[in-house]
Amino acid sequence: MTGARIFIVDDEPQIRKFLKAALSSHGYEVSETDTGRDAIKNLTIRPPDLLILDLGLPDMDGLELLKDLRGWSQLPVIVLSARGQEQTKVDALESGADDYLTKPFGTAELLARVKVALRHALNTELQANPIFEVNGLKVDMDKRVVTVDAKEIKLTPTEYNLLAVMVKHSGKVVTHGQLLKEVWGKRSNEQGHYLRIYMQHLRQKLGDDAMNPKFIITETGIGYRLKD
Repeated sequence: MTGARIFIVDDEPQIRKFLKAALSSHGYEVSETDTGRDAIKNLTIRPPDLLILDLGLPDMDGLELLKDLRGWSQLPVIVLSARGQEQTKVDALESGADDYLTKPFGTAELLARVKVALRHALNTELQANPIFEVNGLKVDMDKRVVTVDAKEIKLTPTEYNLLAVMVKHSGKVVTHGQLLKEVWGKRSNEQGHYLRIYMQHLRQKLGDDAMNPKFIITETGIGYRLKD
């Protein structure tokens, strides 16, 4: 993934300077702009490998740009958001963002999110290897077998489906709405109040502690992230 091309859209010069320095020092090729319209033009002419998008642009709403982009591209997108804007993060993720960073953020967090987004964009990990493993948790997607420290864990179909969705998006935030839609489909509106209960049961069976998680991280007010 070193050498991947990353395009930054942010109207704050200091943020662009920080992002460019941090990413360039780790081998990424970085371009930047401060407006949505210039971003669209550049993304059309020379699509990068990843887009880092601030939502507060001077000429257009970043969500508008994201929705437009998703009409013709599956380019991975990391959204930059201001602290405390939980609904904005949810809207961005459900509009097609792959992840988000909350300002202010550090270099280590930035690089981790970038690596995850680029790896998912390659879309080869689960195709080449249907077995997911992290911290002693092993999920065999072909056999639908889940083990923790080599001990098989019996899950209900709903619990397994919740875990499978998070495995599919491991390392990325999956919103409450996305989980409901992928697990319950057309009945998702009827199941919203059960999601937290099913997640508690799943964590208990996996031996996971919500306060000190080995596997499933709660993104308060937004959703969940399975460690990658």
